[in-house]
Amino acid sequence: MRRLLGRAGVVVLAVGLGSAAPAADGPRSGAADMSTELQAMQRDDSANPGMLWVADGEALWRRPAGSRQRACASCHGDATTSMRGVAARYPAYDAASRRPIDLRGRIEACRTRAQGQAPSKPESAEALALEAYVAHQSRGLPLAPPTDARLAPARARGEALFRQRIGQLDLSCAQCHDQHAGSRLGGSRIPEGHPNGYPLYRLEWQSLGSLQRRLRNCMTGVRAEPHDWGAPALIDLELYLAQRARGLKVEAPAVRP
Repeated sequence: MRRLLGRAGVVVLAVGLGSAAPAADGPRSGAADMSTELQAMQRDDSANPGMLWVADGEALWRRPAGSRQRACASCHGDATTSMRGVAARYPAYDAASRRPIDLRGRIEACRTRAQGQAPSKPESAEALALEAYVAHQSRGLPLAPPTDARLAPARARGEALFRQRIGQLDLSCAQCHDQHAGSRLGGSRIPEGHPNGYPLYRLEWQSLGSLQRRLRNCMTGVRAEPHDWGAPALIDLELYLAQRARGLKVEAPAVRP
């Protein structure tokens, strides 16, 4: 039995944390550990709250808010075909910046260049809607992160961050999501921590949220200073997580507790 600081500094007891590691037969989606009710909510588009953002994203894809802005569809056409499989291949190498870029970063760069507008604020409704709409086009496809050799250094940095102990609780991502995945903490099963459902609707948030929001939440949860939105370190970590989850099917927009 160990004493750990839970939300808002409350001491909780982590009982029976064994050394359960991810299954040897491949990565396991967090959806597999949810209740049957939440699984049903995710599968049913009429009940999945994330589909509200997908609908907003489709409207933005066809007609942006500003009358002088070009619609995404004017360049990319029908997203159901042109964006199919795109989200499964991100983060990817960006030749302009010579570093990895995630899906949200690519969308923002495209809109800034083609539509001449300022970048959206992190977690803005518009940014989440477009990302959810694009990611949704890859639902059901396996994650297939690029094997581009130029990404190797960033991926290695991401893995190092995944395994680095941080914060006042002196914990790493790997301790929870590799060593103790499948065990229980405070009555909840610890997932393997894969990114295949983002952006996703979390009941705790009562909203859709990005992978970076979740990563920053985890850092805050172990009493560490979170990286800034869009920081290279977060992109590196996303890149490693995508490789770690290779083969898992995209579930965006997923539902999680």
